[in-house]
This record gives sequence, C-alpha cells and structure tokens, in this order.
Amino acid sequence: MAENTKMVDARGLSCPQPVLIAGDEMDALASGRIEVLTDCGASPENVGRAAKAKGWRLVSSSEDKGAVRMVFEKP
Repeated sequence: MAENTKMVDARGLSCPQPVLIAGDEMDALASGRIEVLTDCGASPENVGRAAKAKGWRLVSSSEDKGAVRMVFEKP
C-alpha cells in the first residue's frame, strides 16, 4: 500500500456498511488513493458504483481468500 493511500477495511461488515464507510472516506479526501477491503458479496459492485458517482476511478481490483481488494484514485 502506498504511503498516501487511505485504507478502508470493511471485512466482516454487510451492506450497506462498506459502501457508507468507503463513501465517508472518499468525501473526506479531495483527491488521492483509497484501498477498500470487503468480503460482503454485493459490496464490490455497490462500492464501485458509489465511488464512480463521487468522481473516483477504480484502478485495480483483486480477490484473495474471499476478500475483494479495490483501489480507487481521484486526481
């Protein structure tokens, strides 16, 4: 994780909590990089949709042991 990356660990939380937590962090940053971890089935799609609506771009997504790691950037 890059030094200027904000981490949102939403594993163990069910929707809509991961979306709300990630959205609050995105609102708190004018720009930068946010990494979101979630293991709730619907969360990756929902977090991605919310991020796009807030002007954040998905730069990577991967899955490991049931958890999805998404990295978003906003210039």
